[in-house]
Amino acid sequence: METAEFLEILDREGRALADAAAEAGPDAKVVTCPGWQVRDLLRHTGAVHRWATSFVAGGHTGFRPVEEPPELDDEALLDWFRAGHRRLVDTLSTTSPDVRCWHFLSAPTPLAFWARRQAHETAVHRVDAESARGRDLEEVAREFTAGFAADGVDELLRGFHARDRSGVRSEEPRTLRVRATDTADAVWSVRVSSEPPVTRRDADGPADCEVSGPAALLYLSLWNRLPLPAATGDAALATLWREKSGVG
Repeated sequence: METAEFLEILDREGRALADAAAEAGPDAKVVTCPGWQVRDLLRHTGAVHRWATSFVAGGHTGFRPVEEPPELDDEALLDWFRAGHRRLVDTLSTTSPDVRCWHFLSAPTPLAFWARRQAHETAVHRVDAESARGRDLEEVAREFTAGFAADGVDELLRGFHARDRSGVRSEEPRTLRVRATDTADAVWSVRVSSEPPVTRRDADGPADCEVSGPAALLYLSLWNRLPLPAATGDAALATLWREKSGVG
């Protein structure tokens, strides 16, 4: 996917997140994030938007922590979220493609990284907002294109879980296969061992367990927003993923 496509999605998903949060209300429980209310979701996502903006707008080449969000609520919190989201979209849309700044996953350019990462960050948290107002999340999943959803699976498996921080480990090496049934060539083989998972985008060799389904359902299930589709083979490997794959 091109950077411009991610920016369109980021724009749309941020506005949809705010609308869903406004309808649910700040006290509503976020079903997909136990312990959170909508105000927590807005504060978190709004702070991450500003954090991402700061690297691109400031050209910062070293890590900086996310700043604590202000103690706002109700309409003031929604206004704060919307303003930060708008600035993020505008910054990514107008910054030179050759900008140099800190980023934490492999990407063609830092700008491409931040556009992709924030599109997925915002899309997943929009799903959280939809859960707070009681929408069926499989219905929400159908609003994502198969291509975008498959890209989100790829970022998660080959990006986040390639890092030392991944909690998915097994003393006995095993292979989990993830297959999108509605997207050409969208299949991943995840080698789980005592080291960080190693993922190839192929179906070569045997797998101990396979999880398959439409890309959008895989996207939300692998990000722990929906139950995993039915697994074939060693279901314990799917359970291991479910229990250990949370991304902090």
